[in-house]
Amino acid sequence: MLETIRSFIAFDIDNQPILAKIADAQNLLAKTGADLKLVEPKNIHITLRFLGNITCDMVEKIFAEIKVVQFLPFDVKLHGIGAFPNLHYPRVLWTGITQGAEQLRSIFNQLEPRLRSLGFAPDLKGFSPHLTIARVKSGRNKVELSKCVIENAAYEFGVIRAECLKLKKSDLTPKGPIYSTLKEFCPQT
Repeated sequence: MLETIRSFIAFDIDNQPILAKIADAQNLLAKTGADLKLVEPKNIHITLRFLGNITCDMVEKIFAEIKVVQFLPFDVKLHGIGAFPNLHYPRVLWTGITQGAEQLRSIFNQLEPRLRSLGFAPDLKGFSPHLTIARVKSGRNKVELSKCVIENAAYEFGVIRAECLKLKKSDLTPKGPIYSTLKEFCPQT
């Protein structure tokens, strides 16, 4: 049996003041008593494309396609808190992206046909620029949670710099996922 790697393409968030603001927002959400699984600060990232399980020999092929993507480092403004699919049935809590959203879409749109040429199925959900900060595990205290999200819809997190596009590995453990970088592409300015 071939060994597979659970993988995705993302920009990491390693700006400590921004991560502290995200932790503050997570604490506000947790205080509602909702049944949440908060994303650990070391795991916060902007996912461009979830790939699922890939074989080891696919890593270089995927990275070759990532290196063809054209972009220069750009600013990403993190603003607001929201929920997918909606506030009546929240499953994922996110931070919105205002500035930098078009650059992220451009990168996604460049990657999609290249990944399909490698045999990946189209991403049917499309791309919605966001950063996941928590997952909702049950409907407990849903009304309080929705109220908190509405009250913090304009929460200001600040601006980060998106510089290196990374092919990431996700090891699922009982204590939560452990992410590591397989390859990274940092275009020259």
